[in-house]
Amino acid sequence: MTQLDCFPYGAGHGDEGVALLVRMGPYRILLDCGLPDISALSDSAAPLPADVVLCSHAHPDHAQGLLALYRSFPKLPIYASEATTQLLPLNWMDEADKVPQFVQALPWRSPVEFQDGLTAELFPAGHLPGAAAILLTYAPSTGERPCSVLYTGDFFLSNSRLVEGLRLEELRGLHPDVVIIEGTYGTARFPHRRQQENQLAERISRALSDRHSVLLPTPMIGLGQELLMLLRSHHSFTGRDLDIWVDGMVAAGCDAYLDLLPHLPASVQNFARHQSLFWDDRVRPRVRRLHPEQRSTVSASPCIVLTDFSVNWDEFFDDQPERWLTLLPQNLEGSVFNIPQNYAVETYLLAQHCDGASTTQFIHNLRPQHVIFVHGNPSYLTDLTGLDELHNRYHLHCPASGTLVELPIGETFLQPVLPETTYEGEITELATEVIVSLPEAITADPRWRSLSDTGLIEARWQGQDLILRGLNQRELMNQDRSSIWLEEAERDSCFRCRHFRGQRCWNPASPLFNFKVTPEGYCPAFESARTELDPQPTQQDADHAPG
Repeated sequence: MTQLDCFPYGAGHGDEGVALLVRMGPYRILLDCGLPDISALSDSAAPLPADVVLCSHAHPDHAQGLLALYRSFPKLPIYASEATTQLLPLNWMDEADKVPQFVQALPWRSPVEFQDGLTAELFPAGHLPGAAAILLTYAPSTGERPCSVLYTGDFFLSNSRLVEGLRLEELRGLHPDVVIIEGTYGTARFPHRRQQENQLAERISRALSDRHSVLLPTPMIGLGQELLMLLRSHHSFTGRDLDIWVDGMVAAGCDAYLDLLPHLPASVQNFARHQSLFWDDRVRPRVRRLHPEQRSTVSASPCIVLTDFSVNWDEFFDDQPERWLTLLPQNLEGSVFNIPQNYAVETYLLAQHCDGASTTQFIHNLRPQHVIFVHGNPSYLTDLTGLDELHNRYHLHCPASGTLVELPIGETFLQPVLPETTYEGEITELATEVIVSLPEAITADPRWRSLSDTGLIEARWQGQDLILRGLNQRELMNQDRSSIWLEEAERDSCFRCRHFRGQRCWNPASPLFNFKVTPEGYCPAFESARTELDPQPTQQDADHAPG
């Protein structure tokens, strides 16, 4: 049997960075090198710590150790996508002029053979321009069973302002033996990306209307440029007499993005044909580069400032922090801020990773034998490994740094088959009521207990289907049933999707097509069962809701 294992030098917990050594037969492949200290790699007894290095994207927690690795082992081949090779020098800007281009570019969607039988193929992963999901395949010349590993890096299924999301249809037929996947957000579930953007834009707009300036500290690349594009194109700001200042390393990241224009989505390239992508002091809102000596004077009138985390906020506030609102992104792993009490600081969500629902969708589409969770709070990763829908189907691993994960691959891997949950019954229509009769076998399902908890059910139409839902004691004790009914009626979920029938998804465009799904689930292909002609729920409707 071909040897297959994974040794995380850095599993991406907190601020330790990601560096994963995958062994496939005789070959060692290092996936990312986000270690601030590469001494563990240098201690390897072999002449080189790996046969080849593949970098998923240019964020420091995945790439900051590459320069030290190159200097220690100049003959070690290092590869990434073309856009990533252009962004990587931002990680060593202080000496960029002294560093040659040591990372080689690989094409998209084209397998490249590095060693006899060992190939790698890159697929756009969303999250950041150039970010790649990496498919490794090893086919032994001895005729043994080939094996494959898919490493997602940081990935995002949804489209953002400057990056198209990972396209599941490109990967759906791969069926790798192992998936190494990030779990930054754990099992958390977030609103649509556009809804997140609208909430953030509304909060910024309200602060400006209250005569406050807004400070947005962000990483050097990724979120800062996404925010700037949002502020330039959102209806709350277009045409507004407003200055947006870009400071520090974020401005350097914007310059790097301008060199990446051919790699950005077609809509962004079209935007750039008509006006500057970032720097523009003619079109409102005006976007200008901020120089350090200007920091104390920009808030003479309400404005927006994007800066990097290393800048001292006091340089902007000029002893008047009450005139500023500081907005920090959520989920800043490893980031610590000492915030004085008189500073107005809030957090916002603009997700750049997949939430729990999208993560499980991705895994179900690949259907591997093993799943290794990395990159995230260990508690969040443990939540993912605890999901019944995953551990009933796959071998799950959540390793700490320095822990070897062996990955035995069987010739065949039988996915556990879920029990059939479709039951045929009868409907009897009487003069004053309708009786639904179902076979006794339905009571063997453990979910029957929650459905029959009180003996009362709630029924409502979903398209042409009638949905039955059990009412539990907690809901009956709740005096305000109206809010529950309104929430259920308005929430985007499989329960109210027009393609949800027989506890399965029947939408061919959905990654969950033909899968059994829970009513509270959700996917990007959601289509409401309510037509435009259907009345929207009102408080009067809620007052007459069942229960």
